[in-house]
Amino acid sequence: MNHIVIIGAGQAAAQAIVSLRQGGYEEAITLVGDEQELPYQRPPLSKKYLSGEMEAERLFFRGQEYYDNENVTLKLGCRATAISADKKTVTLEDQSDLAFSKLIICTGSRPRQLPLPGAELKNIFDVRTIADIDAMKPAFTPGKKLIIIGGGYIGLETAAVACKMGLETTVIEAADRVLARVTDSVMSAFYQRVHAEEGVTILTGTGVAGLHGTEVTVSGVELSDGRILEADCVVVGIGIVPNTELAEAAGLDVDNGIVVNDVARTSHPDIYAAGDCTQHPNDLLGRRLRLESVQNAIEQGKAAASDILGTPVAYHQIPWFWSDQYDVKLQIVGMSGDHDKIVTRGDLNSRSFAVFYFKGDQLTAVDAVNRPGEFMVAKKLVHRAAEGDVFEPDKLADESLSAKDLMAL
Repeated sequence: MNHIVIIGAGQAAAQAIVSLRQGGYEEAITLVGDEQELPYQRPPLSKKYLSGEMEAERLFFRGQEYYDNENVTLKLGCRATAISADKKTVTLEDQSDLAFSKLIICTGSRPRQLPLPGAELKNIFDVRTIADIDAMKPAFTPGKKLIIIGGGYIGLETAAVACKMGLETTVIEAADRVLARVTDSVMSAFYQRVHAEEGVTILTGTGVAGLHGTEVTVSGVELSDGRILEADCVVVGIGIVPNTELAEAAGLDVDNGIVVNDVARTSHPDIYAAGDCTQHPNDLLGRRLRLESVQNAIEQGKAAASDILGTPVAYHQIPWFWSDQYDVKLQIVGMSGDHDKIVTRGDLNSRSFAVFYFKGDQLTAVDAVNRPGEFMVAKKLVHRAAEGDVFEPDKLADESLSAKDLMAL
Protein backbone atom coordinates (compact mmCIF):
# COMPACT_ATOMS: atom_id res chain seq x y z
CA MET A 1 0.00 0.00 0.00
CA ASN A 2 1.28 3.47 -0.83
CA HIS A 3 1.65 5.70 2.21
CA ILE A 4 3.19 9.16 2.18
CA VAL A 5 4.53 10.34 5.52
CA ILE A 6 5.31 14.02 6.07
CA ILE A 7 7.46 15.12 9.01
CA GLY A 8 6.74 18.72 9.97
CA ALA A 9 3.64 20.86 9.96
CA GLY A 10 4.61 24.17 8.39
CA GLN A 11 4.13 25.86 5.02
CA ALA A 12 5.96 23.23 2.94
CA ALA A 13 4.08 20.34 4.55
CA ALA A 14 0.68 21.98 4.11
CA GLN A 15 1.43 22.78 0.47
CA ALA A 16 2.61 19.22 -0.25
CA ILE A 17 -0.68 17.81 1.07
CA VAL A 18 -2.79 20.18 -1.02
CA SER A 19 -0.72 19.55 -4.17
CA LEU A 20 -0.83 15.76 -3.73
CA ARG A 21 -4.60 15.69 -3.32
CA GLN A 22 -5.20 18.21 -6.13
CA GLY A 23 -2.90 16.13 -8.33
CA GLY A 24 -5.03 13.02 -7.87
CA TYR A 25 -3.15 11.10 -5.17
CA GLU A 26 -5.87 9.25 -3.25
CA GLU A 27 -3.94 6.95 -0.93
CA ALA A 28 -2.83 7.40 2.66
CA ILE A 29 -1.08 10.54 3.92
CA THR A 30 0.12 10.96 7.50
CA LEU A 31 1.50 14.22 8.83
CA VAL A 32 3.65 14.18 11.98
CA GLY A 33 4.03 17.53 13.78
CA ASP A 34 5.66 18.20 17.13
CA GLU A 35 3.36 21.13 17.94
CA GLN A 36 -0.25 20.65 19.06
CA GLU A 37 -1.69 23.08 16.51
CA LEU A 38 -2.89 22.40 12.99
CA PRO A 39 -0.36 23.42 10.31
CA TYR A 40 -0.12 27.20 10.41
CA GLN A 41 1.62 30.19 8.83
CA ARG A 42 4.50 31.76 10.74
CA PRO A 43 5.04 35.24 9.21
CA PRO A 44 2.13 36.85 11.13
CA LEU A 45 3.44 35.62 14.48
CA SER A 46 5.81 38.55 15.04
CA LYS A 47 3.29 41.02 13.66
CA LYS A 48 -0.51 40.71 13.71
CA TYR A 49 -0.69 37.71 16.04
CA LEU A 50 1.62 39.33 18.59
CA SER A 51 -0.30 42.61 18.41
CA GLY A 52 -3.64 40.85 18.88
CA GLU A 53 -4.95 41.83 15.45
CA MET A 54 -5.13 38.18 14.36
CA GLU A 55 -6.65 35.23 16.19
CA ALA A 56 -4.89 31.86 16.25
CA GLU A 57 -7.58 30.26 14.06
CA ARG A 58 -6.71 32.63 11.23
CA LEU A 59 -3.14 31.37 11.25
CA PHE A 60 -4.19 27.86 10.22
CA PHE A 61 -3.81 27.00 6.53
CA ARG A 62 -6.85 24.73 6.69
CA GLY A 63 -9.31 23.70 9.37
CA GLN A 64 -9.63 20.20 10.82
CA GLU A 65 -12.52 19.51 8.46
CA TYR A 66 -10.21 19.76 5.44
CA TYR A 67 -7.87 17.06 6.73
CA ASP A 68 -10.82 14.86 7.68
CA ASN A 69 -12.42 15.25 4.25
CA GLU A 70 -9.12 14.62 2.46
CA ASN A 71 -8.36 11.54 4.59
CA VAL A 72 -5.13 12.97 5.99
CA THR A 73 -4.07 11.51 9.34
CA LEU A 74 -2.63 14.15 11.66
CA LYS A 75 -0.30 13.11 14.45
CA LEU A 76 0.12 16.42 16.27
CA GLY A 77 2.09 16.99 19.45
CA CYS A 78 4.14 14.01 18.31
CA ARG A 79 7.86 14.06 17.57
CA ALA A 80 9.62 11.92 14.99
CA THR A 81 12.82 10.56 16.54
CA ALA A 82 14.40 8.55 13.73
CA ILE A 83 14.20 7.72 10.03
CA SER A 84 15.30 4.37 8.65
CA ALA A 85 16.05 4.90 4.98
CA ASP A 86 16.65 1.16 4.47
CA LYS A 87 13.48 -0.03 6.18
CA LYS A 88 11.51 3.02 5.01
CA THR A 89 10.09 3.73 8.44
CA VAL A 90 9.75 6.75 10.69
CA THR A 91 10.05 6.11 14.43
CA LEU A 92 7.94 8.29 16.72
CA GLU A 93 8.67 9.30 20.30
CA ASP A 94 6.24 6.62 21.58
CA GLN A 95 8.52 4.03 19.87
CA SER A 96 5.91 3.21 17.22
CA ASP A 97 6.94 3.04 13.56
CA LEU A 98 5.25 4.45 10.47
CA ALA A 99 6.07 2.65 7.23
CA PHE A 100 6.26 4.87 4.16
CA SER A 101 6.44 4.48 0.42
CA LYS A 102 7.51 8.13 0.13
CA LEU A 103 8.68 10.49 2.85
CA ILE A 104 8.74 14.29 2.79
CA ILE A 105 10.89 15.95 5.45
CA CYS A 106 9.61 19.45 6.28
CA THR A 107 11.31 19.92 9.63
CA GLY A 108 11.99 23.62 9.09
CA SER A 109 14.35 25.43 11.43
CA ARG A 110 14.70 26.53 15.03
CA PRO A 111 15.92 29.75 16.65
CA ARG A 112 19.62 29.97 17.34
CA GLN A 113 20.07 29.94 21.11
CA LEU A 114 21.90 32.62 23.06
CA PRO A 115 25.01 30.94 24.55
CA LEU A 116 25.31 33.33 27.49
CA PRO A 117 24.93 33.33 31.27
CA GLY A 118 21.35 34.00 32.28
CA ALA A 119 19.77 32.74 29.06
CA GLU A 120 17.60 30.36 31.11
CA LEU A 121 15.82 33.17 32.99
CA LYS A 122 12.10 33.75 32.57
CA ASN A 123 10.71 36.43 30.25
CA ILE A 124 13.33 35.66 27.60
CA PHE A 125 11.54 34.73 24.41
CA ASP A 126 12.10 33.30 20.95
CA VAL A 127 9.83 34.20 18.03
CA ARG A 128 9.09 30.97 16.18
CA THR A 129 5.90 29.25 17.34
CA ILE A 130 2.39 30.07 18.52
CA ALA A 131 3.48 28.92 21.98
CA ASP A 132 6.38 31.39 21.90
CA ILE A 133 4.04 34.30 21.18
CA ASP A 134 1.41 33.15 23.66
CA ALA A 135 4.11 33.13 26.35
CA MET A 136 5.30 36.57 25.26
CA LYS A 137 1.96 38.38 25.10
CA PRO A 138 1.42 38.86 28.87
CA ALA A 139 4.82 40.58 29.14
CA PHE A 140 4.04 43.00 26.31
CA THR A 141 2.28 45.74 28.25
CA PRO A 142 2.67 49.52 27.86
CA GLY A 143 5.60 51.04 29.69
CA LYS A 144 7.58 47.80 30.03
CA LYS A 145 11.23 47.81 29.00
CA LEU A 146 11.90 45.41 26.14
CA ILE A 147 15.39 44.51 24.91
CA ILE A 148 15.64 42.77 21.55
CA ILE A 149 18.91 40.99 20.86
CA GLY A 150 19.46 40.87 17.11
CA GLY A 151 18.73 43.44 14.42
CA GLY A 152 17.51 41.14 11.67
CA TYR A 153 14.01 41.08 10.22
CA ILE A 154 12.49 39.16 13.15
CA GLY A 155 14.02 41.55 15.67
CA LEU A 156 12.96 44.68 13.79
CA GLU A 157 9.44 43.41 13.09
CA THR A 158 9.02 42.58 16.77
CA ALA A 159 10.38 46.01 17.71
CA ALA A 160 7.83 47.71 15.45
CA VAL A 161 4.92 45.87 17.08
CA ALA A 162 6.27 46.40 20.60
CA CYS A 163 6.74 50.11 19.98
CA LYS A 164 3.16 50.47 18.75
CA MET A 165 1.99 48.57 21.86
CA GLY A 166 3.71 51.15 24.07
CA LEU A 167 6.80 49.27 25.21
CA GLU A 168 10.09 51.08 25.70
CA THR A 169 12.05 49.18 23.08
CA THR A 170 15.80 48.80 22.49
CA VAL A 171 17.40 46.69 19.75
CA ILE A 172 20.97 45.48 20.25
CA GLU A 173 22.92 44.43 17.15
CA ALA A 174 26.50 43.14 17.21
CA ALA A 175 27.22 44.18 13.61
CA ASP A 176 27.83 47.80 12.66
CA ARG A 177 24.35 48.06 11.13
CA VAL A 178 20.99 46.30 11.29
CA LEU A 179 20.15 43.74 8.59
CA ALA A 180 23.86 43.48 7.81
CA ARG A 181 23.60 39.81 6.81
CA VAL A 182 20.75 40.26 4.35
CA THR A 183 20.81 43.68 2.70
CA ASP A 184 22.84 46.71 1.61
CA SER A 185 23.85 49.55 3.90
CA VAL A 186 21.33 51.82 2.13
CA MET A 187 18.45 49.73 3.46
CA SER A 188 20.09 49.37 6.87
CA ALA A 189 20.31 53.16 7.17
CA PHE A 190 16.69 53.50 6.10
CA TYR A 191 15.42 51.11 8.75
CA GLN A 192 17.57 52.61 11.47
CA ARG A 193 16.06 56.00 10.59
CA VAL A 194 12.48 54.68 10.55
CA HIS A 195 12.83 52.96 13.91
CA ALA A 196 14.43 56.06 15.43
CA GLU A 197 11.53 58.16 14.13
CA GLU A 198 9.09 55.75 15.78
CA GLY A 199 10.89 55.86 19.12
CA VAL A 200 12.97 52.66 19.12
CA THR A 201 16.56 52.82 20.36
CA ILE A 202 19.01 50.86 18.20
CA LEU A 203 22.50 50.08 19.43
CA THR A 204 24.75 48.76 16.66
CA GLY A 205 28.29 47.45 17.03
CA THR A 206 27.24 46.33 20.49
CA GLY A 207 27.73 42.86 21.93
CA VAL A 208 25.88 41.16 24.78
CA ALA A 209 27.92 39.65 27.62
CA GLY A 210 25.11 38.15 29.68
CA LEU A 211 21.66 38.49 31.19
CA HIS A 212 20.92 39.44 34.78
CA GLY A 213 17.92 38.38 36.80
CA THR A 214 16.00 38.96 39.99
CA GLU A 215 15.43 35.46 41.37
CA VAL A 216 14.28 33.63 38.21
CA THR A 217 13.14 36.50 35.95
CA VAL A 218 15.32 38.61 33.67
CA SER A 219 15.94 42.14 34.90
CA GLY A 220 18.77 43.39 32.71
CA VAL A 221 21.07 42.82 29.78
CA GLU A 222 24.80 43.29 30.25
CA LEU A 223 26.57 44.72 27.23
CA SER A 224 30.10 43.89 26.15
CA ASP A 225 31.29 47.29 27.36
CA GLY A 226 30.03 46.57 30.88
CA ARG A 227 26.85 48.65 30.77
CA ILE A 228 23.68 47.00 32.07
CA LEU A 229 20.36 47.93 30.46
CA GLU A 230 17.21 47.38 32.49
CA ALA A 231 14.81 44.88 30.97
CA ASP A 232 11.37 43.56 31.89
CA CYS A 233 11.55 41.13 29.00
CA VAL A 234 13.98 40.10 26.28
CA VAL A 235 13.41 38.79 22.75
CA VAL A 236 16.23 36.87 21.07
CA GLY A 237 16.41 37.01 17.29
CA ILE A 238 19.92 36.01 16.28
CA GLY A 239 19.13 33.72 13.37
CA ILE A 240 17.89 30.21 12.83
CA VAL A 241 19.39 26.74 12.47
CA PRO A 242 17.99 24.24 9.94
CA ASN A 243 16.60 21.08 11.52
CA THR A 244 18.67 18.50 9.67
CA GLU A 245 19.51 16.07 12.46
CA LEU A 246 16.96 13.39 11.50
CA ALA A 247 18.11 13.46 7.89
CA GLU A 248 21.77 13.35 8.80
CA ALA A 249 21.28 10.41 11.18
CA ALA A 250 19.41 8.60 8.40
CA GLY A 251 22.45 8.90 6.13
CA LEU A 252 21.05 11.54 3.78
CA ASP A 253 23.39 14.14 2.30
CA VAL A 254 23.44 17.30 4.44
CA ASP A 255 25.39 20.50 3.74
CA ASN A 256 23.96 23.63 5.36
CA GLY A 257 20.59 22.00 4.87
CA ILE A 258 19.30 18.69 3.54
CA VAL A 259 20.70 18.44 0.01
CA VAL A 260 17.91 18.09 -2.58
CA ASN A 261 17.60 18.33 -6.34
CA ASP A 262 15.25 20.61 -8.28
CA VAL A 263 12.21 18.44 -7.51
CA ALA A 264 13.08 18.34 -3.79
CA ARG A 265 14.36 14.76 -3.84
CA THR A 266 17.15 13.93 -1.40
CA SER A 267 20.03 11.51 -1.91
CA HIS A 268 17.51 8.69 -1.27
CA PRO A 269 15.10 8.11 -4.18
CA ASP A 270 12.00 7.82 -1.98
CA ILE A 271 12.75 10.64 0.46
CA TYR A 272 12.07 14.30 -0.26
CA ALA A 273 12.66 17.47 1.75
CA ALA A 274 11.16 20.95 1.46
CA GLY A 275 11.37 24.35 3.13
CA ASP A 276 13.88 26.05 5.45
CA CYS A 277 15.68 22.77 6.16
CA THR A 278 16.87 22.24 2.57
CA GLN A 279 19.74 23.28 0.35
CA HIS A 280 18.72 23.27 -3.30
CA PRO A 281 19.99 24.18 -6.78
CA ASN A 282 18.87 27.33 -8.59
CA ASP A 283 19.85 27.45 -12.25
CA LEU A 284 18.75 31.08 -12.60
CA LEU A 285 21.18 32.13 -9.88
CA GLY A 286 23.82 29.60 -10.93
CA ARG A 287 24.37 28.21 -7.46
CA ARG A 288 22.95 26.16 -4.62
CA LEU A 289 21.37 27.91 -1.65
CA ARG A 290 19.26 27.54 1.46
CA LEU A 291 16.33 29.92 1.74
CA GLU A 292 14.12 30.91 4.66
CA SER A 293 11.00 32.08 2.88
CA VAL A 294 7.34 31.34 2.32
CA GLN A 295 7.82 31.23 -1.44
CA ASN A 296 10.57 28.62 -1.18
CA ALA A 297 8.52 26.40 1.15
CA ILE A 298 5.48 26.57 -1.13
CA GLU A 299 7.38 25.88 -4.33
CA GLN A 300 9.41 23.01 -2.90
CA GLY A 301 6.23 21.47 -1.49
CA LYS A 302 4.74 21.65 -4.97
CA ALA A 303 7.91 20.25 -6.57
CA ALA A 304 8.04 17.26 -4.22
CA ALA A 305 4.37 16.48 -4.87
CA SER A 306 4.83 16.77 -8.64
CA ASP A 307 7.66 14.23 -8.62
CA ILE A 308 5.76 11.79 -6.41
CA LEU A 309 2.78 12.10 -8.78
CA GLY A 310 5.01 11.23 -11.73
CA THR A 311 4.66 14.65 -13.36
CA PRO A 312 7.83 16.39 -12.17
CA VAL A 313 8.01 20.17 -12.37
CA ALA A 314 11.46 21.48 -11.52
CA TYR A 315 11.78 24.41 -9.12
CA HIS A 316 14.03 27.22 -10.38
CA GLN A 317 12.71 30.67 -9.48
CA ILE A 318 14.04 34.07 -8.51
CA PRO A 319 13.53 34.28 -4.72
CA TRP A 320 11.29 36.93 -3.23
CA PHE A 321 10.60 38.00 0.34
CA TRP A 322 8.77 40.66 2.32
CA SER A 323 8.80 42.43 5.69
CA ASP A 324 6.13 44.59 7.36
CA GLN A 325 7.24 47.21 9.90
CA TYR A 326 5.02 50.14 10.93
CA ASP A 327 3.54 51.61 7.72
CA VAL A 328 6.43 50.23 5.67
CA LYS A 329 6.07 47.18 3.43
CA LEU A 330 9.40 46.04 2.05
CA GLN A 331 9.19 43.62 -0.88
CA ILE A 332 12.42 42.04 -2.12
CA VAL A 333 13.17 40.30 -5.39
CA GLY A 334 16.42 38.41 -5.92
CA MET A 335 19.60 38.27 -3.85
CA SER A 336 21.38 41.59 -3.39
CA GLY A 337 24.47 40.33 -1.55
CA ASP A 338 26.85 40.19 -4.51
CA HIS A 339 26.44 43.61 -6.16
CA ASP A 340 28.75 46.42 -7.20
CA LYS A 341 26.26 49.16 -8.12
CA ILE A 342 22.94 50.45 -6.84
CA VAL A 343 20.37 52.69 -8.51
CA THR A 344 17.56 54.35 -6.58
CA ARG A 345 14.09 55.22 -7.80
CA GLY A 346 12.44 57.73 -5.52
CA ASP A 347 13.64 59.50 -2.37
CA LEU A 348 15.58 57.41 0.15
CA ASN A 349 14.58 59.93 2.83
CA SER A 350 10.91 59.11 2.30
CA ARG A 351 9.04 55.88 2.99
CA SER A 352 8.42 55.06 -0.67
CA PHE A 353 11.22 54.16 -3.07
CA ALA A 354 12.93 51.28 -4.85
CA VAL A 355 16.57 50.23 -4.94
CA PHE A 356 17.94 48.31 -7.94
CA TYR A 357 21.11 46.22 -7.47
CA PHE A 358 23.54 45.41 -10.28
CA LYS A 359 26.50 43.08 -10.63
CA GLY A 360 28.30 44.46 -13.65
CA ASP A 361 25.56 44.99 -16.25
CA GLN A 362 23.19 42.44 -14.70
CA LEU A 363 20.23 43.47 -12.58
CA THR A 364 20.34 41.00 -9.67
CA ALA A 365 17.85 42.26 -7.08
CA VAL A 366 15.33 44.96 -6.19
CA ASP A 367 14.13 46.28 -2.82
CA ALA A 368 10.73 47.98 -3.13
CA VAL A 369 9.56 50.06 -0.17
CA ASN A 370 5.82 50.77 -0.37
CA ARG A 371 6.13 50.35 -4.14
CA PRO A 372 3.94 47.36 -5.09
CA GLY A 373 4.06 48.32 -8.76
CA GLU A 374 7.84 48.25 -8.85
CA PHE A 375 7.82 44.96 -6.95
CA MET A 376 5.59 43.26 -9.52
CA VAL A 377 7.72 44.58 -12.37
CA ALA A 378 10.94 43.62 -10.57
CA LYS A 379 9.89 39.95 -10.40
CA LYS A 380 9.82 39.87 -14.19
CA LEU A 381 12.87 42.09 -14.80
CA VAL A 382 15.20 40.18 -12.46
CA HIS A 383 14.09 36.90 -14.05
CA ARG A 384 14.74 38.32 -17.51
CA ALA A 385 18.13 39.61 -16.37
CA ALA A 386 19.07 36.14 -15.13
CA GLU A 387 18.35 34.89 -18.63
CA GLY A 388 20.57 37.55 -20.23
CA ASP A 389 18.50 40.71 -20.71
CA VAL A 390 20.31 43.97 -19.90
CA PHE A 391 18.56 47.05 -18.51
CA GLU A 392 19.75 50.66 -18.47
CA PRO A 393 20.13 51.85 -14.85
CA ASP A 394 19.17 55.43 -15.69
CA LYS A 395 15.82 54.34 -17.09
CA LEU A 396 15.02 52.27 -14.02
CA ALA A 397 15.65 55.38 -11.89
CA ASP A 398 13.54 57.65 -14.13
CA GLU A 399 10.25 58.32 -12.34
CA SER A 400 8.80 59.97 -15.43
CA LEU A 401 8.43 56.36 -16.53
CA SER A 402 5.68 54.49 -14.70
CA ALA A 403 6.27 51.07 -13.18
CA LYS A 404 4.27 49.66 -16.07
CA ASP A 405 6.53 51.47 -18.53
CA LEU A 406 9.53 49.65 -17.07
CA MET A 407 8.10 46.39 -18.34
CA ALA A 408 8.74 47.56 -21.88
CA LEU A 409 12.47 48.14 -21.32
